[in-house]
This record gives sequence, structure tokens and C-alpha cells, in this order.
Amino acid sequence: MACFLVNGHTTVVSIPEFEHTENYTLYHIHISVGSVSWKVQHRYNDFAELHDKLIVDHGVNKDLLPPKKVIGNRDPAFIEKRRTALEAYLINLVSFLQKAMPRELALFLDFHYYDITFLLQNLALQLFTEGDYLLQNSKHHYFTPLQLHAISERLKQPCPSLEMLDRKLDFSHVLDFCSQLRGITIKGSKAPIGTSNIVPNCLQFELSAFKFVEKLTLVGVELANIYGTGNLRETLISISVHYSNIGKIANVLLCDYLHKSVIYTEDTHVWKKLTEADFSHNGLRNIDESVKLMPKLEHLNLSNNKISALDNLTSLPHLSHIYLCTNHFCQIENLHTKLGNIVHIDLSQNNITSLQGFSKLYSLESLNLQSNKVSDITEIKYICGLPCLENLVLTANPVAIVVDYRVKTLEQFGNRASEICLDNEKPTQKELDTVAVLQAIRIVKEGRTPTFETKIQSFAQTP
Repeated sequence: MACFLVNGHTTVVSIPEFEHTENYTLYHIHISVGSVSWKVQHRYNDFAELHDKLIVDHGVNKDLLPPKKVIGNRDPAFIEKRRTALEAYLINLVSFLQKAMPRELALFLDFHYYDITFLLQNLALQLFTEGDYLLQNSKHHYFTPLQLHAISERLKQPCPSLEMLDRKLDFSHVLDFCSQLRGITIKGSKAPIGTSNIVPNCLQFELSAFKFVEKLTLVGVELANIYGTGNLRETLISISVHYSNIGKIANVLLCDYLHKSVIYTEDTHVWKKLTEADFSHNGLRNIDESVKLMPKLEHLNLSNNKISALDNLTSLPHLSHIYLCTNHFCQIENLHTKLGNIVHIDLSQNNITSLQGFSKLYSLESLNLQSNKVSDITEIKYICGLPCLENLVLTANPVAIVVDYRVKTLEQFGNRASEICLDNEKPTQKELDTVAVLQAIRIVKEGRTPTFETKIQSFAQTP
């Protein structure tokens, strides 16, 4: 990102070309500040308007700008001569006003899009006028890596003179706004910004300006570029990271540390209030031991990754909801040894064939196995004894096309059949009646005598 305050002496402005439109000529201006460059287009009238402002407010010589010409202003020779003169005009302006570039000139050259100082002055002006309104409507705000990089770099620099003259441009408006936010979303990009060579995902930044943020969402952000999390480990309750190809969870939780191993971690590395974490859509292949840095975690979303095994989750004693949709699970074994008092499991869109691994999850209330490969109706026997199970989803499994699939499934739950919501539908009275008959038949086949007391409660309600 450009920084004219530091690189003013290496700033280069040129007008290498022009183009004709139907009614006027556009001059292509190239600006380079250090290693950063961008382009902007202006017609002669724009130059004239800028010049009038600079004459009045900044004492620029009125004869510095080449004069306007009404007749013959489309002549190629004249246009080339004017191009050269306008280029010299801009070079003289930048040189003359190098110590304190006027805001008018900065806006004319699009510095407010690409330069740290002028981008933040624009943001400060916006927040000075709209900040209170924005905070009244929502304590959540969207940022780009460009803005956060600018904030991070500005924190290291002295106050520019223009901010001292105009308090509306003061950086404190940005810091005050950031300190009042409770949620932020950062959206990265690999594409250059505007006409510049600035790539957002190549910019480093830190987050110390956000003192009380409770919810952080990162979308397409390069985690390696975050070199400071500020106070987030103390305040954050919910974190979401998507489409960032993080590789492993440690790259999120230890993003601001050189060593990404829990071997080197201390209490200062722990995310003390974090109860929700969403790392879906990231290409994760495993659950590494860094999850123990979220000891109060209750909800964990790892959907749309490449995970095939559940590891290191015993270090999360409060975990109650886990989402593992669209991963690479095939066999699920002894889940009770890997998960504590789990309440909800979503393993939809995997390749699971057996339910045996769920048989001892006695706190489980909801199980979503939609779009797996369960084909045998007898697999239900492994979960029908779970005392808290109320919601079961098996749609888009081979077993779901078995004749009388619903009643055969519900029948295995015995007296609790009426309590089971199967595939997002509660049993109908007709289904419960059929289930009661099937249960009676099964009891007789087993050589026992059916009793009305053991029938489904709703069966007795039939008139």
C-alpha cells in the first residue's frame, strides 16, 4: 500500500498516453509511490477545476496550468503538446506540495483509494459524519485487509499535519469507532484493487484497534498476514473462518505466533471466552491438538472440509454441537470415547454405512445423517436405545427407499416412537398405529405376551 508521507521523494507522476472519447480527450495519469502504482483518468476540465482550488487555498501560480483552447483542441499535435504540459504541471505540483499534499490534489490522483494517510482521512471523515448512525443500527462492521493494513501502519506513524488542521480528518474518529464495535467481518481478495498493483491478501495487519469485539468473521483472508490479535483472545465469543485454505486449525488460533504448535503455548495463547467456532470451507484434513486452546467451546462447525477422523476433541469438555457435513467420513467407531456430552451431530453428505459407532452417545438429542450410505434397516438398533434422541435424519440414504421405511425405523424405538422426529417429520397417528401392531407382532414372535401397558401411548388415544 502507498505511503506518500514516507515515500514522497520517490513519488513519480506521468501522463504517458491519452484517448479520445466522443466529446472530449481523456488523459491517462500513472502514479507510483514507492513500489505501489495505479492509474487515473481525467479530462482537461478536471485539471482546470483542481487548479482553481489550488490557486485560492494553496497559493499555486495561476500560470502553471497550460491555458484552455476552444478551437482546434482536438488536433493531434495540440493534444500531444497539452499532454506534455499537463504532465509537467502535475510533476511541479507534487514537487512543490511534497511536504503536505493538499487534499484536493490527493483526491484528484486517487490517493484516497491507495494511500494509507488519505484512505484513513476519508474513512475518518465518513465516520465523523456517519459513525454514530452506523453504531446505532449495528455494532457490526465490514473491513477490508486494505483498511486494516492502513490502520495498522498509521498506528506506527506521527500525526500528519493535515489532520491537525482539520479535526474531521483525525485518525481518532477511526479508533473510536473501532473500539465500540462488537463484531467485525474481514473479506480478503487475491485480485488487485482498482487500477493499482495492490493485492489485499498480500497486506499484513493486526487487530489491536478492536478492544471489545465478540464476533470475528474472516472470508478469503490470508491468515499468515495477521501479525497481532490484540485483545481478541480475551473478548471473542464467536469466530468464523471461511475459504481461507488454513491448512490446520492452529494457523487460525496461533496466527500471530511464529510457532504453530501447542508445545510452545502458554495461558496467553488461550481463547478464553470462545464458545463458537466455524472453520467450514477450508480444506482441513484433520482436527489438530490446537483445539484445546478453545476450552469453553460449545459449537464447532467443520463442514465442507476433507476430514476423515475425529481427533483431539476430548480436550473440549463443553462441546455440545458439532457439524461435519460434507467431509470424508466412512467409518465411525466408538464415538463416546472421542466426544463428551454431545447433543447434536451433523454428519450429512459423508460415506457412513453403519450406526454402531453412535450406540453409546447417551446425551445425543439430534443426529443428521442425510446423504450417507446406510442401507440396512437393522442399523437402527444401535441408536434406538439412546434415551435423549429426538431428531433423526436419514433421507437420501439407501435405507430410506426400503418399503415401509418410516414405520420400520420408528418401531425399533419402542415406546419412544411417538417422541422421534424422523426426517424432520413427527410420526402420524396412522404410522404410530402401524408401529404398535408391528411391535405386538415382534413380541409374539419372541415368545412373549404383549401387554397394553407397553404399547405406544398415542395408540390408546384411538377412538
